[in-house]
Amino acid sequence: MTGFGKAAGQFEGKKLTVEIKSLNSKQGDFIVRMPSVYKEKELVFRTLLANLLHRGKIELSIYSESNGEESQHTFNKELAINYYNELKEVAEAIGQESQDYLAQIVRMPDVLKVERPELKEDEAKFLQDLIEEAIEQVNGFRKQEGEKLQQDFNQRIVSILSLLKEVEKHDPKRIEGIRERITKNLEEILTPDKADYNRHEQELIYYIEKLDITEEKVRLKAHCDYFMETMEKSKTQGKKLGFIAQEIGREINTIGSKANYAEIQRAVVQMKDELEKIKEQVLNVL
Repeated sequence: MTGFGKAAGQFEGKKLTVEIKSLNSKQGDFIVRMPSVYKEKELVFRTLLANLLHRGKIELSIYSESNGEESQHTFNKELAINYYNELKEVAEAIGQESQDYLAQIVRMPDVLKVERPELKEDEAKFLQDLIEEAIEQVNGFRKQEGEKLQQDFNQRIVSILSLLKEVEKHDPKRIEGIRERITKNLEEILTPDKADYNRHEQELIYYIEKLDITEEKVRLKAHCDYFMETMEKSKTQGKKLGFIAQEIGREINTIGSKANYAEIQRAVVQMKDELEKIKEQVLNVL
């Protein structure tokens, strides 16, 4: 979700510049910096950012460079003369010699005012167009980053599915090993004439069913396929991909806890490694 956009233009002798920076964030965090004359449109600009950039830590900065015609200075001459006369009378009353009172007068209330013109609607529209242009650039950066992430996700999901095939290849050996180990232990404990082989077979089936990972393998394959399918959709899917990654992790963990077989455990560790890298990067997806 990182990106940068910049747009600038001239409006009635004034240069307006818009910069937008986007960083990764789970939520929408919008920071807006602008001259006070545009503050009345802040809510409009925030809504625009939310609708077009969705989420992330977004910083919008607006700069205005004027040729000096924007600000109008009003000098109240009559009030300044009144201040001068009063200051002069006070100075004469206390016997102070005459002096230049101008520096003091211009600091008096209401003598010098700076009046800013109200924001024109056509200027606000011009500025909004610049913001949309900058947003388009940000989304261009995001698209490039998203394409790279998609390639990376594809490779890692394919790797997990390949490791799942390794698990499937070793699973029959694991089941046979469980059967042989339980039978051997039973034979070491009981003599053949005392062993109840029917009960032994029932217990063996029950134990193997508890350690069976068929459902987990099927669900893991389905979650991986769903992850790939979701990536192809055009709408924002970042949070959904995060949820699917959690489900993938749940199935991998269950396989690891049930397997109790060295070759499968190694495959599970590698799958976890691939999944952790996916989880790190999925936060960057809208």
